[in-house]
Amino acid sequence: MAAARGESTPISLAGRARITLRVLGLLGLLLVFLPLHFLFRIFAYGSPFPMLFLRYAARVCGARVNTVGTHLKRDVFYVANHVSWIDILALAGASGTAFVAKSELEKSPIVGWLASLNRTVFVKREHRMGVAEQINALKEALADNWSVTVFPEGTTTDGQSLLPFKTSMLSVLEPPPPGVLVQPVLLDYGPVAEWIGWIGDEGGLNNAKRLLSRKGSFAMAVHFLEPFSPEDFRGRKAISAEARRRIEEALCEALGKPLREFSHSVPPVRYEPPRKTIPEDVA
Repeated sequence: MAAARGESTPISLAGRARITLRVLGLLGLLLVFLPLHFLFRIFAYGSPFPMLFLRYAARVCGARVNTVGTHLKRDVFYVANHVSWIDILALAGASGTAFVAKSELEKSPIVGWLASLNRTVFVKREHRMGVAEQINALKEALADNWSVTVFPEGTTTDGQSLLPFKTSMLSVLEPPPPGVLVQPVLLDYGPVAEWIGWIGDEGGLNNAKRLLSRKGSFAMAVHFLEPFSPEDFRGRKAISAEARRRIEEALCEALGKPLREFSHSVPPVRYEPPRKTIPEDVA
């Protein structure tokens, strides 16, 4: 709760040691897989090494990823809920998917470069005149037989909630490219979801420090739900509603209870939590 309010999380000496060891582990993975990636690219296009790097990076960061269900490998548009930056490591490590990410990420000195190696499609939310260009980039990605993932909530949540889905980036499915299917994905962190979640006013650096300093590991399940054809639904709003319905159903089943309202405002996606009203008899 303090982190969500924007307060800096105190890190113990042992926690700092864990951060150092995990950062060294990530650098070690880079030193192994980066040369292999560029060497592979001399002879062929589809390098497997970014996927392997992200898979082991998730493990170094503490995630023990378990995949549930069968994921499509090509000509698929994954639609997933979003809890943490760990989502990207786990989902790409399990499937090799490319992502749709905010353009700000592209400018990050190291993370942006790594994201580009994984064929990330960068978009600008506020750049309305460039929406057509961004949709074309997604169509090119799908035409190249990549799998592409979008997080239509537009932000990370607490693993107990599910925000309304923004449909702008699903415009690539109007009309859907030939043979492309939509596969909803549930990312489930179980009982540690609220602790892992990057929510409220917490800064990215503080969140990374919190996660990397955490003692031990945590289980994470990536549920690949039943895919469906976007041709069976009229337009991106109907496609989005169907994907969200399936993810909500799976998340409720995983939690064993109904979802709750997200308690933080999210200006970029125009979401405001419902105001708590006091019953008249209590007042």
